[in-house]
Amino acid sequence: MAWAEKVYKVRDGRQTKQFTWRGVYILPSGKRDTKPGFETRKLAEKWGEQQERAIEEGAWIDPAKRSTQFEEFAKTFMASRRKRGRTSGTRWDNLENHILPKWGQVPLGQIKWFEVDSWQQTMDVEDVRRGHCVSLMSTIMTGAVDAGYLTVNPLFGRRRTRDTYGDGAKQKPPKIGVDGTVRPEDAIRVAERLGPAVGIHVLTTGFLGPRWGEGLGLHRDNVLLTRRQPWGSGFYECPVIRIVEEYAEYQERDEDGSKKGYVLQLEPTKNDGSTRDVDVPPFLALLLRYHLQDWPHARVFGTSSGTAWRRGNWSRTFRPACDGRDERVKRRGVSYRAAWEPILPGLDMRALRGLHDTLQSQIGVKEPLAYEAAGHRRPGIKAHYQKPTPEMRQERLDGLQEIFERAMGNLGMETLWGRVSLRRGSSWT
Repeated sequence: MAWAEKVYKVRDGRQTKQFTWRGVYILPSGKRDTKPGFETRKLAEKWGEQQERAIEEGAWIDPAKRSTQFEEFAKTFMASRRKRGRTSGTRWDNLENHILPKWGQVPLGQIKWFEVDSWQQTMDVEDVRRGHCVSLMSTIMTGAVDAGYLTVNPLFGRRRTRDTYGDGAKQKPPKIGVDGTVRPEDAIRVAERLGPAVGIHVLTTGFLGPRWGEGLGLHRDNVLLTRRQPWGSGFYECPVIRIVEEYAEYQERDEDGSKKGYVLQLEPTKNDGSTRDVDVPPFLALLLRYHLQDWPHARVFGTSSGTAWRRGNWSRTFRPACDGRDERVKRRGVSYRAAWEPILPGLDMRALRGLHDTLQSQIGVKEPLAYEAAGHRRPGIKAHYQKPTPEMRQERLDGLQEIFERAMGNLGMETLWGRVSLRRGSSWT
């Protein structure tokens, strides 16, 4: 039974006749806990009775846990919720660079949605990063509820306020080109400029849509396999690439978040939907066949020595092909390098993956196949009922082939690295 005790005020080291009330109740451990500062006995007793009722109902939270600082629990959470290397690295980056400087020393019980929503609007980062930070905070707070530190997550299910005042209302300039649009002609021109060993990676991303790490992880044993599927009275066959793993580059950390250095290593694909076979149109099957004949390494796309590209090294190779470069005059110890005019400033591999999905929409690829080819999980019950058919597959391949041939014609090109002929009667097999 909870009770109340008088707490006399002290002035100049001497007890006065003035007093307040302190609520007292018994903890599950048998020890007593108190809270001072109540003006009346009734209020103090009521508070104590509420704590006892919560204990009986299993809803009581230890005040010491509610006072745990966000940073302390966040490290506990990160150590107990191990993710794929790249995902874990991104989470730690968001924590260290954005979340902990603001919220690290705040007790869990004092974090309120209004303050979090106001803070995220002031973050000097892209809106998608703001969303990731708030989402991570909410995930950690839900973990605190599950671990018995809080009774409710005040961030759960809340919609962020977008910044629509001043500069926040201005339309952001596109990262790529003048309108953000990537054309198949752009992918072809960049690929031609980079040469067959590197350009084939660009074309494969633009027309098949593997993620960056998936492309690096593609093994030659999984290229140009044959899909064989019943079709009418016979079977439908087409070449595929099989995506089962990917390379991830990230900063490795200890369980407490201490940095250990950058690693580049193979990992399983992102999720079940990412492990997939992607049908390959005829022009790309031919180019990949040539590439496998020339390329001596196990991983189909990589540096000339067969290792996976580091992002920095790839950028030094890829960026000039898209953004252009100045002429370099020949001098002692330095070879001549011709100038390159820009093709599509800002183009990156993510945008090329987006090009593939855009082309699928353009040619009307049906949803079951569009989600499969992109490596996305299709939401809803239709994912269980609707499956890709051979007719859908052939329609997609015909559409991608037509787009490639039309783009080559628009560029006035009949060959690509001297390996593709658009002359009438040429064979793609």
